Amino acid sequence: MDCTTVSLPFEMPADACNVHLHIIDPAFPNDGKAASQIGTVETYQALVNKLRLPRAVFVQAKPFALDNACLLDAIQKFGPDNARGIAVVNNTISDQGLEQLHNGGVRGLRFSVWNPDNAVVSFDDCAPLSERVKHLDWNMQLHMGAAQLVKWADIIRRLDCKVVIDHMGRLDPALGVKDPAYPFIQEMIDKGNTWVKLSGPYLNTKTGEPWEDATRTAVAIAEFAPERVVWGSDFPHVTEKIKPDEVVLTEMIATWLPTKKARQLALADNPKELYGFV
Repeated sequence: MDCTTVSLPFEMPADACNVHLHIIDPAFPNDGKAASQIGTVETYQALVNKLRLPRAVFVQAKPFALDNACLLDAIQKFGPDNARGIAVVNNTISDQGLEQLHNGGVRGLRFSVWNPDNAVVSFDDCAPLSERVKHLDWNMQLHMGAAQLVKWADIIRRLDCKVVIDHMGRLDPALGVKDPAYPFIQEMIDKGNTWVKLSGPYLNTKTGEPWEDATRTAVAIAEFAPERVVWGSDFPHVTEKIKPDEVVLTEMIATWLPTKKARQLALADNPKELYGFV
């Protein structure tokens, strides 16, 4: 891959962080699907050099279920000073196992229950695990649909830890911030412990590329809470048969976050606070 830096329509802040991507290396034990979803550290590193995104938060990928070995390996290969991980575990994990993940760079747990048919964890474990990792200052990362956010609102409200809402809350693209779940997202943001990931435009659209409906949602959320949004590319885009252009996705930052201050917050300052970068 060409590692030459590209000319972006904005100045990327120093220490800019992509807070949502997956490393999928079929060399690690998996469910058989990793070979068709490959996204290695080496491939992503070339994009980092091209797009000037020196920090990354790797999110455990579904082919590896509860085995976080690939995730931990990615953090080490990328460089632990500039990488963090979001693991996937259930409540049977030992305290020692949680400490080992923390020492390996993990700073949160993901509950991807948007599609119950392929979920590898149960949301029932979220609250108990949040109590067990509270002393580690981890976040609970929630990938669920808008209706699920409303359904489990009372449980989410009671989480006494950092909370991250994946992919803009998967609001109904036809409704955007008029979705009934959006006031709850605003409520959580106002509590002061919740961040929203501006990511996955192709997961939040009915119109398709260039994802104008998803952009309206992203802009509205960023304007509502500039101190509580972060940005991610969702590399290697496992949900998409036709992969989006990485440069195009990165260029969209200029539209989603149109001021230098907004980009400094979402790409550098907010990830530092949320994930504990030094």
